[in-house]
Amino acid sequence: MIEPWLSLIGLGENGRDGLSTAAKAALDAAEIVIGGPRHLDLIDAGARGRPWPVPFDVTQVLGLRGRRVAVLASGDPFWHGAGGSLAVHLELGEWRAFPAPSTFSLAAAHLGWRLEEVACIGLHAAPYARLLPHLAPDARALCLMRDAGAVHALANWLVAQGFGPSRLWRMEALGGPRERITTSTAAVLANMPPDGIAPVAVAIQAAGSPGMPLATGLPDELFAHDGQISKRPIRAVTLSALAPRAGEHLWDIGLGSGSISIEWLLAAPRSHATGIESDAIRAERARANAEALGVADRLTIATTRAPEGMNSLDRPDAVFIGGGASEALLTALWHLVPEGTRIVANAVTLESETLFARWSAEKGGQLLRIDLAEAHPLGRMRGWQSARPVVQWSVTR
Repeated sequence: MIEPWLSLIGLGENGRDGLSTAAKAALDAAEIVIGGPRHLDLIDAGARGRPWPVPFDVTQVLGLRGRRVAVLASGDPFWHGAGGSLAVHLELGEWRAFPAPSTFSLAAAHLGWRLEEVACIGLHAAPYARLLPHLAPDARALCLMRDAGAVHALANWLVAQGFGPSRLWRMEALGGPRERITTSTAAVLANMPPDGIAPVAVAIQAAGSPGMPLATGLPDELFAHDGQISKRPIRAVTLSALAPRAGEHLWDIGLGSGSISIEWLLAAPRSHATGIESDAIRAERARANAEALGVADRLTIATTRAPEGMNSLDRPDAVFIGGGASEALLTALWHLVPEGTRIVANAVTLESETLFARWSAEKGGQLLRIDLAEAHPLGRMRGWQSARPVVQWSVTR
Protein backbone atom coordinates (compact mmCIF):
# COMPACT_ATOMS: atom_id res chain seq x y z
CA MET A 1 0.00 0.00 0.00
CA ILE A 2 1.20 3.49 -0.83
CA GLU A 3 1.42 5.73 2.22
CA PRO A 4 -0.25 9.11 1.55
CA TRP A 5 2.21 11.96 2.00
CA LEU A 6 0.09 14.76 0.52
CA SER A 7 -3.06 16.28 2.01
CA LEU A 8 -5.27 18.34 -0.32
CA ILE A 9 -7.31 20.58 1.95
CA GLY A 10 -10.25 22.60 0.72
CA LEU A 11 -10.46 25.91 2.52
CA GLY A 12 -13.35 28.36 2.84
CA GLU A 13 -13.35 32.05 3.73
CA ASN A 14 -13.93 31.10 7.38
CA GLY A 15 -10.44 29.57 7.46
CA ARG A 16 -9.52 26.96 10.02
CA ASP A 17 -12.89 27.21 11.76
CA GLY A 18 -14.59 25.70 8.71
CA LEU A 19 -12.33 22.63 8.51
CA SER A 20 -13.43 19.17 9.59
CA THR A 21 -11.65 17.43 12.45
CA ALA A 22 -9.80 15.20 9.97
CA ALA A 23 -8.71 18.17 7.83
CA LYS A 24 -7.43 20.01 10.92
CA ALA A 25 -5.44 16.94 11.95
CA ALA A 26 -3.87 16.64 8.48
CA LEU A 27 -3.02 20.35 8.50
CA ASP A 28 -1.44 20.15 11.95
CA ALA A 29 0.64 17.12 10.95
CA ALA A 30 2.09 18.77 7.83
CA GLU A 31 5.72 19.86 7.81
CA ILE A 32 5.10 22.17 4.86
CA VAL A 33 1.92 24.02 3.87
CA ILE A 34 1.57 25.32 0.30
CA GLY A 35 -1.15 27.66 -0.91
CA GLY A 36 -1.95 31.11 -2.14
CA PRO A 37 -1.00 34.00 0.15
CA ARG A 38 -4.68 34.44 1.10
CA HIS A 39 -4.96 30.77 2.07
CA LEU A 40 -1.79 30.86 4.14
CA ASP A 41 -3.05 33.94 6.00
CA LEU A 42 -6.45 32.34 6.66
CA ILE A 43 -4.89 29.45 8.61
CA ASP A 44 -1.91 31.44 9.97
CA ALA A 45 0.60 29.06 8.39
CA GLY A 46 3.63 30.88 9.80
CA ALA A 47 7.06 29.43 9.04
CA ARG A 48 5.56 26.28 7.50
CA GLY A 49 3.86 28.26 4.77
CA ARG A 50 5.13 28.45 1.21
CA PRO A 51 3.23 30.40 -1.47
CA TRP A 52 2.55 28.94 -4.91
CA PRO A 53 5.03 30.09 -7.53
CA VAL A 54 3.85 32.62 -10.12
CA PRO A 55 3.04 31.46 -12.74
CA PHE A 56 1.36 28.43 -11.16
CA ASP A 57 3.52 25.29 -11.24
CA VAL A 58 3.11 21.97 -9.40
CA THR A 59 6.85 21.17 -9.53
CA GLN A 60 7.37 22.65 -6.06
CA VAL A 61 4.93 20.16 -4.52
CA LEU A 62 6.14 17.15 -6.49
CA GLY A 63 9.71 17.84 -5.37
CA LEU A 64 8.61 17.28 -1.76
CA ARG A 65 7.34 13.73 -2.39
CA GLY A 66 7.81 11.64 0.74
CA ARG A 67 7.52 14.52 3.21
CA ARG A 68 4.31 15.49 5.03
CA VAL A 69 2.83 18.22 2.83
CA ALA A 70 -0.51 20.01 2.89
CA VAL A 71 -1.80 21.91 -0.13
CA LEU A 72 -4.54 24.47 0.42
CA ALA A 73 -7.16 25.12 -2.25
CA SER A 74 -10.37 27.11 -2.38
CA GLY A 75 -13.39 24.89 -1.72
CA ASP A 76 -13.20 21.61 -3.59
CA PRO A 77 -9.59 20.94 -4.73
CA PHE A 78 -10.88 18.88 -7.66
CA TRP A 79 -13.25 21.47 -9.14
CA HIS A 80 -11.15 24.09 -10.92
CA GLY A 81 -8.55 23.54 -8.20
CA ALA A 82 -4.99 22.35 -7.70
CA GLY A 83 -6.10 18.79 -6.94
CA GLY A 84 -6.60 17.80 -10.56
CA SER A 85 -3.31 19.39 -11.64
CA LEU A 86 -1.42 17.41 -9.00
CA ALA A 87 -3.23 14.08 -9.27
CA VAL A 88 -2.18 13.49 -12.89
CA HIS A 89 1.42 13.26 -11.62
CA LEU A 90 0.64 10.98 -8.66
CA GLU A 91 -0.42 7.40 -8.04
CA LEU A 92 -3.65 6.58 -6.28
CA GLY A 93 -2.98 6.46 -2.57
CA GLU A 94 -0.32 9.19 -2.54
CA TRP A 95 -2.81 11.81 -1.42
CA ARG A 96 -5.82 12.34 0.81
CA ALA A 97 -8.41 14.97 -0.03
CA PHE A 98 -10.55 17.01 2.35
CA PRO A 99 -12.93 19.01 0.13
CA ALA A 100 -14.98 21.94 1.36
CA PRO A 101 -18.05 23.42 -0.36
CA SER A 102 -17.02 24.95 -3.68
CA THR A 103 -17.77 28.54 -4.68
CA PHE A 104 -20.30 27.08 -7.11
CA SER A 105 -22.10 25.30 -4.28
CA LEU A 106 -22.10 28.37 -2.06
CA ALA A 107 -23.40 30.59 -4.87
CA ALA A 108 -26.15 28.16 -5.89
CA ALA A 109 -27.23 27.79 -2.26
CA HIS A 110 -27.52 31.56 -1.89
CA LEU A 111 -29.54 31.97 -5.11
CA GLY A 112 -31.65 28.84 -4.73
CA TRP A 113 -30.48 27.50 -8.09
CA ARG A 114 -30.37 23.79 -8.91
CA LEU A 115 -26.65 23.26 -9.45
CA GLU A 116 -27.22 20.49 -11.99
CA GLU A 117 -29.09 22.97 -14.21
CA VAL A 118 -26.39 25.67 -14.11
CA ALA A 119 -23.27 26.03 -16.27
CA CYS A 120 -20.27 26.18 -13.90
CA ILE A 121 -17.30 27.74 -15.65
CA GLY A 122 -13.84 28.84 -14.54
CA LEU A 123 -13.13 32.15 -16.26
CA HIS A 124 -10.18 33.12 -14.07
CA ALA A 125 -7.82 31.84 -16.77
CA ALA A 126 -10.08 31.37 -19.80
CA PRO A 127 -11.62 33.63 -22.46
CA TYR A 128 -15.11 34.97 -21.85
CA ALA A 129 -16.16 33.44 -25.18
CA ARG A 130 -16.15 30.09 -23.35
CA LEU A 131 -19.59 31.21 -22.17
CA LEU A 132 -21.12 31.53 -25.64
CA PRO A 133 -22.63 28.02 -26.00
CA HIS A 134 -24.26 28.40 -22.58
CA LEU A 135 -25.95 31.76 -23.12
CA ALA A 136 -29.62 31.86 -24.08
CA PRO A 137 -32.71 33.57 -22.63
CA ASP A 138 -33.07 32.65 -18.93
CA ALA A 139 -29.98 30.38 -19.03
CA ARG A 140 -27.97 30.45 -15.81
CA ALA A 141 -24.23 30.33 -15.29
CA LEU A 142 -21.82 30.61 -12.38
CA CYS A 143 -18.37 31.90 -13.26
CA LEU A 144 -15.18 32.04 -11.22
CA MET A 145 -13.37 35.31 -11.92
CA ARG A 146 -9.78 36.44 -11.53
CA ASP A 147 -10.52 39.77 -9.78
CA ALA A 148 -12.87 42.75 -9.70
CA GLY A 149 -11.46 44.10 -12.95
CA ALA A 150 -12.36 40.86 -14.69
CA VAL A 151 -15.96 41.19 -13.49
CA HIS A 152 -16.16 44.62 -15.13
CA ALA A 153 -14.61 43.25 -18.35
CA LEU A 154 -17.09 40.35 -18.38
CA ALA A 155 -20.01 42.78 -18.09
CA ASN A 156 -18.69 44.74 -21.08
CA TRP A 157 -18.26 41.52 -23.07
CA LEU A 158 -21.84 40.46 -22.31
CA VAL A 159 -23.11 43.83 -23.53
CA ALA A 160 -21.10 43.46 -26.75
CA GLN A 161 -22.67 40.02 -27.31
CA GLY A 162 -26.21 41.41 -26.94
CA PHE A 163 -26.74 40.23 -23.35
CA GLY A 164 -26.79 43.68 -21.73
CA PRO A 165 -30.17 43.07 -19.97
CA SER A 166 -28.79 39.94 -18.23
CA ARG A 167 -29.03 39.98 -14.46
CA LEU A 168 -25.66 39.66 -12.72
CA TRP A 169 -24.78 38.89 -9.12
CA ARG A 170 -21.25 39.85 -8.08
CA MET A 171 -20.41 37.49 -5.22
CA GLU A 172 -17.32 38.26 -3.15
CA ALA A 173 -15.63 36.16 -0.44
CA LEU A 174 -18.59 33.80 -0.14
CA GLY A 175 -19.00 31.95 3.14
CA GLY A 176 -16.82 34.24 5.25
CA PRO A 177 -17.02 37.42 7.31
CA ARG A 178 -16.14 39.58 4.27
CA GLU A 179 -18.98 38.15 2.13
CA ARG A 180 -20.65 40.73 -0.09
CA ILE A 181 -23.24 40.16 -2.83
CA THR A 182 -24.46 42.89 -5.17
CA THR A 183 -26.79 42.61 -8.15
CA SER A 184 -27.37 44.64 -11.30
CA THR A 185 -27.62 44.12 -15.05
CA ALA A 186 -24.62 43.63 -17.28
CA ALA A 187 -25.32 46.99 -18.94
CA VAL A 188 -25.32 48.83 -15.62
CA LEU A 189 -22.24 47.04 -14.26
CA ALA A 190 -20.33 47.73 -17.47
CA ASN A 191 -20.67 51.48 -16.82
CA MET A 192 -19.55 51.28 -13.19
CA PRO A 193 -15.89 51.46 -12.08
CA PRO A 194 -14.29 48.11 -11.19
CA ASP A 195 -14.82 47.33 -7.53
CA GLY A 196 -14.65 44.29 -5.26
CA ILE A 197 -12.51 41.88 -3.33
CA ALA A 198 -11.21 38.41 -4.14
CA PRO A 199 -12.20 35.65 -4.38
CA VAL A 200 -15.01 36.77 -6.63
CA ALA A 201 -17.60 34.93 -8.71
CA VAL A 202 -20.38 36.10 -11.01
CA ALA A 203 -23.82 34.56 -11.36
CA ILE A 204 -25.57 35.24 -14.66
CA GLN A 205 -29.23 34.94 -15.57
CA ALA A 206 -29.07 35.61 -19.30
CA ALA A 207 -31.41 37.94 -21.17
CA GLY A 208 -31.31 39.84 -24.42
CA SER A 209 -29.82 37.98 -27.36
CA PRO A 210 -31.36 34.63 -28.43
CA GLY A 211 -27.86 33.16 -28.15
CA MET A 212 -25.75 31.01 -30.43
CA PRO A 213 -27.38 28.00 -32.17
CA LEU A 214 -26.16 24.65 -30.90
CA ALA A 215 -26.84 22.63 -34.06
CA THR A 216 -24.02 21.97 -36.51
CA GLY A 217 -24.00 24.26 -39.50
CA LEU A 218 -23.58 27.62 -37.76
CA PRO A 219 -24.35 30.78 -39.77
CA ASP A 220 -21.51 31.70 -42.13
CA GLU A 221 -21.54 35.24 -40.67
CA LEU A 222 -20.00 33.94 -37.44
CA PHE A 223 -16.74 33.24 -39.28
CA ALA A 224 -14.40 35.79 -40.85
CA HIS A 225 -13.24 34.37 -44.19
CA ASP A 226 -11.98 35.21 -47.67
CA GLY A 227 -14.40 32.89 -49.44
CA GLN A 228 -12.42 29.79 -48.39
CA ILE A 229 -15.11 28.35 -46.14
CA SER A 230 -17.35 25.30 -46.16
CA LYS A 231 -20.79 26.91 -46.43
CA ARG A 232 -23.37 26.22 -43.74
CA PRO A 233 -25.36 23.35 -45.36
CA ILE A 234 -22.18 21.59 -46.54
CA ARG A 235 -20.61 22.10 -43.13
CA ALA A 236 -23.61 20.50 -41.43
CA VAL A 237 -23.42 17.42 -43.68
CA THR A 238 -19.65 17.24 -43.21
CA LEU A 239 -19.82 17.43 -39.40
CA SER A 240 -22.44 14.69 -39.46
CA ALA A 241 -20.06 12.47 -41.43
CA LEU A 242 -17.09 13.33 -39.17
CA ALA A 243 -19.23 12.36 -36.13
CA PRO A 244 -17.41 14.28 -33.35
CA ARG A 245 -17.08 12.46 -30.04
CA ALA A 246 -15.86 13.67 -26.66
CA GLY A 247 -12.08 13.65 -26.26
CA GLU A 248 -11.28 12.91 -29.92
CA HIS A 249 -8.68 14.59 -32.14
CA LEU A 250 -9.39 15.98 -35.62
CA TRP A 251 -6.97 16.76 -38.43
CA ASP A 252 -8.39 19.57 -40.60
CA ILE A 253 -6.33 19.57 -43.80
CA GLY A 254 -6.75 22.88 -45.58
CA LEU A 255 -7.99 24.74 -42.50
CA GLY A 256 -9.22 27.85 -44.34
CA SER A 257 -11.44 29.87 -42.00
CA GLY A 258 -11.35 27.09 -39.39
CA SER A 259 -15.12 26.61 -39.47
CA ILE A 260 -15.01 22.79 -39.55
CA SER A 261 -12.49 22.57 -36.69
CA ILE A 262 -14.38 25.14 -34.62
CA GLU A 263 -17.70 23.34 -34.99
CA TRP A 264 -15.98 20.02 -34.18
CA LEU A 265 -14.66 21.57 -30.93
CA LEU A 266 -18.02 23.10 -30.03
CA ALA A 267 -19.78 19.78 -30.59
CA ALA A 268 -17.44 17.52 -28.61
CA PRO A 269 -16.29 18.24 -25.02
CA ARG A 270 -12.56 17.72 -24.31
CA SER A 271 -11.89 17.28 -28.04
CA HIS A 272 -8.95 18.77 -29.90
CA ALA A 273 -8.25 19.75 -33.48
CA THR A 274 -5.10 20.33 -35.50
CA GLY A 275 -5.49 22.54 -38.53
CA ILE A 276 -3.00 22.23 -41.39
CA GLU A 277 -2.87 25.44 -43.39
CA SER A 278 0.02 26.62 -45.57
CA ASP A 279 -1.34 30.16 -45.96
CA ALA A 280 -0.21 32.21 -42.94
CA ILE A 281 -2.96 34.81 -43.37
CA ARG A 282 -5.69 32.16 -43.42
CA ALA A 283 -4.09 30.43 -40.44
CA GLU A 284 -4.19 33.65 -38.43
CA ARG A 285 -7.80 34.30 -39.47
CA ALA A 286 -8.80 30.80 -38.34
CA ARG A 287 -7.07 31.40 -35.01
CA ALA A 288 -9.02 34.64 -34.54
CA ASN A 289 -12.30 32.83 -35.36
CA ALA A 290 -11.48 30.19 -32.76
CA GLU A 291 -10.77 32.87 -30.16
CA ALA A 292 -14.06 34.64 -30.91
CA LEU A 293 -15.99 31.40 -30.35
CA GLY A 294 -14.06 30.33 -27.24
CA VAL A 295 -12.21 27.24 -28.50
CA ALA A 296 -8.74 28.60 -29.34
CA ASP A 297 -7.14 26.69 -26.45
CA ARG A 298 -8.11 23.39 -28.12
CA LEU A 299 -7.08 24.27 -31.69
CA THR A 300 -3.49 23.80 -32.81
CA ILE A 301 -2.53 25.27 -36.16
CA ALA A 302 0.38 23.88 -38.18
CA THR A 303 1.38 26.40 -40.84
CA THR A 304 2.65 23.82 -43.27
CA ARG A 305 1.61 21.91 -46.36
CA ALA A 306 0.12 18.43 -46.41
CA PRO A 307 1.23 15.71 -46.66
CA GLU A 308 4.78 16.85 -45.77
CA GLY A 309 3.83 18.34 -42.41
CA MET A 310 1.72 15.45 -41.10
CA ASN A 311 4.40 13.07 -39.81
CA SER A 312 5.15 15.06 -36.65
CA LEU A 313 1.51 15.52 -35.60
CA ASP A 314 -0.31 13.58 -32.90
CA ARG A 315 -2.39 10.92 -34.61
CA PRO A 316 -6.06 11.72 -35.25
CA ASP A 317 -9.38 9.99 -34.66
CA ALA A 318 -10.88 11.75 -37.67
CA VAL A 319 -9.57 13.64 -40.70
CA PHE A 320 -11.23 16.26 -42.88
CA ILE A 321 -9.87 17.22 -46.30
CA GLY A 322 -11.54 20.42 -47.42
CA GLY A 323 -9.67 20.90 -50.65
CA GLY A 324 -6.47 20.04 -52.47
CA ALA A 325 -6.97 16.28 -52.33
CA SER A 326 -4.40 14.39 -54.38
CA GLU A 327 -3.13 10.86 -54.92
CA ALA A 328 -0.04 11.67 -52.86
CA LEU A 329 -2.08 13.07 -49.97
CA LEU A 330 -4.53 10.16 -49.80
CA THR A 331 -1.70 7.61 -50.06
CA ALA A 332 0.30 9.26 -47.28
CA LEU A 333 -2.78 9.64 -45.12
CA TRP A 334 -3.86 6.02 -45.55
CA HIS A 335 -0.48 4.76 -44.36
CA LEU A 336 -0.10 7.31 -41.56
CA VAL A 337 -3.40 7.33 -39.64
CA PRO A 338 -4.40 4.50 -37.28
CA GLU A 339 -6.91 1.85 -38.22
CA GLY A 340 -10.40 3.03 -37.32
CA THR A 341 -9.75 6.68 -38.26
CA ARG A 342 -12.72 8.35 -39.94
CA ILE A 343 -11.80 10.23 -43.13
CA VAL A 344 -14.13 12.73 -44.81
CA ALA A 345 -13.08 14.55 -47.98
CA ASN A 346 -14.99 17.14 -50.01
CA ALA A 347 -14.34 18.01 -53.65
CA VAL A 348 -15.75 20.42 -56.24
CA THR A 349 -13.47 19.60 -59.21
CA LEU A 350 -13.86 16.83 -61.77
CA GLU A 351 -10.31 15.69 -61.08
CA SER A 352 -11.01 15.24 -57.38
CA GLU A 353 -14.31 13.51 -58.14
CA THR A 354 -12.45 11.00 -60.31
CA LEU A 355 -9.88 10.49 -57.54
CA PHE A 356 -12.57 9.85 -54.94
CA ALA A 357 -14.48 7.49 -57.23
CA ARG A 358 -11.38 5.37 -57.71
CA TRP A 359 -10.41 5.34 -54.04
CA SER A 360 -13.95 4.55 -52.90
CA ALA A 361 -14.10 1.62 -55.33
CA GLU A 362 -10.91 0.27 -53.76
CA LYS A 363 -11.31 1.21 -50.07
CA GLY A 364 -15.09 1.36 -49.69
CA GLY A 365 -16.97 3.98 -47.71
CA GLN A 366 -19.75 6.27 -48.90
CA LEU A 367 -19.66 8.48 -51.96
CA LEU A 368 -22.17 11.33 -51.79
CA ARG A 369 -22.98 14.09 -54.28
CA ILE A 370 -24.54 17.19 -52.72
CA ASP A 371 -26.45 19.54 -55.03
CA LEU A 372 -27.81 22.74 -53.55
CA ALA A 373 -29.75 25.62 -55.04
CA GLU A 374 -30.81 28.87 -53.40
CA ALA A 375 -33.59 31.25 -54.39
CA HIS A 376 -32.35 34.57 -55.83
CA PRO A 377 -34.07 37.56 -57.49
CA LEU A 378 -34.86 36.98 -61.16
CA GLY A 379 -36.25 40.19 -62.55
CA ARG A 380 -39.39 40.95 -60.56
CA MET A 381 -39.62 37.36 -59.40
CA ARG A 382 -37.26 34.73 -58.01
CA GLY A 383 -35.51 31.69 -59.41
CA TRP A 384 -33.16 28.95 -58.31
CA GLN A 385 -29.41 29.56 -58.49
CA SER A 386 -27.41 26.35 -58.22
CA ALA A 387 -24.15 26.14 -56.32
CA ARG A 388 -21.29 23.99 -57.52
CA PRO A 389 -22.05 20.38 -56.55
CA VAL A 390 -19.88 18.93 -53.82
CA VAL A 391 -18.76 15.31 -53.89
CA GLN A 392 -18.04 13.87 -50.46
CA TRP A 393 -16.19 10.66 -49.78
CA SER A 394 -16.34 9.32 -46.22
CA VAL A 395 -14.60 6.15 -45.14
CA THR A 396 -13.19 4.45 -42.04
CA ARG A 397 -9.53 3.49 -42.39
